[in-house]
Amino acid sequence: MGLVAVAVLVYAFLHLPILVLVAFSFNASKFSAEWRGFTLEWYHRLLERADVIHGLEISLVVATASTAISAALGTLLALALARHRFLGRRMVEGFLYVPIVTPEIVVGISLLLLFALLRLPLGVATIVIAHVAFSLSFVVIVVRARLEGMDTSLEEAALILGADEITTFRRVTLPQLWPGVVAGALLAFILSFDDFVITSFVAGSGTSTLPIVVYGMARRNVEPSINAISTIILVVTTAVLYVAERSLVRGERSSPISRRSA
Repeated sequence: MGLVAVAVLVYAFLHLPILVLVAFSFNASKFSAEWRGFTLEWYHRLLERADVIHGLEISLVVATASTAISAALGTLLALALARHRFLGRRMVEGFLYVPIVTPEIVVGISLLLLFALLRLPLGVATIVIAHVAFSLSFVVIVVRARLEGMDTSLEEAALILGADEITTFRRVTLPQLWPGVVAGALLAFILSFDDFVITSFVAGSGTSTLPIVVYGMARRNVEPSINAISTIILVVTTAVLYVAERSLVRGERSSPISRRSA
């Protein structure tokens, strides 16, 4: 019973501030922290803000592009690490965790220096490159975890029966691997869409993503519109993470190994 109470307190400590933010996004009061009634006015006002709409458009473009690149490259890299032995493999595996454990401010500064050295103008392209740099590792880890649970005998059977490697990958490997690819891609999308620290270093003039726009709004005045847009981001993020988790669970249940053990 004591353990349950501690768990409840921990979850309350973690989620109570978020619940308060969500509740006050429907508060009719603009300046007071007191509840003055239910309203959807702050959500309607978001549609009237050109900076919010522009930031959302850039965030979606950047997140979509970086997700597609990360998913493609991450899947190929995961296959190479899981299915092949080559010189420097251990080193590559070690480097995968560097973007994960490195503080974001260090990553942002290093990427900014790299773009300045290469004379690349800051804009949407540099943001996409930066997001691919830190989200690629997450895709590789998720996809490789899925590969570890796959039955390689099906791929070997396809090769023995005359299929080439590309056909085997397209007809046998990818259908089994797809839940992991989807989960990794959704995770990369969320990381890209929510990122602020790294993006603030590599974004150019007129290419502010939604988190940067929200931060600028919060610096000027903490208005209920910030609560509303934060609630929307929270709901979308939670929904995407749920879909990613369910994709992995369905993939594990539908795998040949799972069906055999059942």
